[in-house]
Amino acid sequence: MDDSAAVARIAVIGVGNDYRHDDGVGWAVVASLAQREKRRPLPHGTRLTHIDGDPTRLISAWEDVRLAIVVDAAHAHPARPGHVHRLRLDGALPQSPRGATSSHGFALDDTVRLAHALDRLPGGLLIYAVEAADTSLGSGLSPQVEAAVGPLVHRIEEDIMRHAPAGR
Repeated sequence: MDDSAAVARIAVIGVGNDYRHDDGVGWAVVASLAQREKRRPLPHGTRLTHIDGDPTRLISAWEDVRLAIVVDAAHAHPARPGHVHRLRLDGALPQSPRGATSSHGFALDDTVRLAHALDRLPGGLLIYAVEAADTSLGSGLSPQVEAAVGPLVHRIEEDIMRHAPAGR
């Protein structure tokens, strides 16, 4: 792979924990994209991965990519379970939606600030935060969050196609 291909990569990163109900939404989205890829391949250089909420693993997952698309669960007050927030980093550091926080101990916006300070942000960053209903111990998504997965996968496919290098 030449250097230009490495820079052109797109990473879709599901953040969460599959054993904390809705906190597994990022993993569910990545799994759905992987199933879709078996039928209809994603553009060359698209990488699908899932991680826990550790900031160093997240920063490593988006290293050397042109676009990172991150999917994570979020808590919001007042809650609208299944509601999806789309945040794009265009130079300014993102703020969590008003009243929303990550379902992890280290908030996603804190990870972005750390990556910015370390000069380790991806070329572009697109964050999908899905409001959770239940992040207690257990498996399976709540009905509201489960219903958000399919439409979110479709939106991410559109983002990938829009940002994929021409001719790939």
